[in-house]
Amino acid sequence: MNIAWNDSAPIYRQLKDKVVAMMLDGDLKAGEALPSVRQIAAEYQLNPITVSRAYQELADEELVEKRRGLGMYVTEGAREKLLASERDRFLKEEWPLVVERIQRLGLDFQKLVDRADKENK
Repeated sequence: MNIAWNDSAPIYRQLKDKVVAMMLDGDLKAGEALPSVRQIAAEYQLNPITVSRAYQELADEELVEKRRGLGMYVTEGAREKLLASERDRFLKEEWPLVVERIQRLGLDFQKLVDRADKENK
C-alpha cells in the first residue's frame, strides 16, 4: 500500500479511500485479510486510533468484517457493492459536470466516444 497524505481530507478518510481503491482495482479480494491496525500504524507512522477509525467505517459499510482474534477481512460482494455505489455517485455527481464541460467546449459526443474506443484498443 503506497499512500501520500494530503491536507484535503482527514487521514482516516484518505486511508479508507485507499483501501476502497484497492478493492475496486482487485488488489484486495473477497476473503483477504487487511493489514493489521498495528502494521499500518507503524508503517505510516499513524495513530492506531486513526487506522481503527478507517477500518471501522469500512466495517460499518459492510465492506469488511472483523473476525475475533484474526483481524479484518474483505466481505463477499464488497467489490460489487462498491462498483454499484461508485457508478451511481459518478452518474449523479460527476457526469453532469462532464456533460456541461463537453457542451461548453462544443465537443461532439460521438467523436469523443470514437476516440476513446480507438485509444482503448
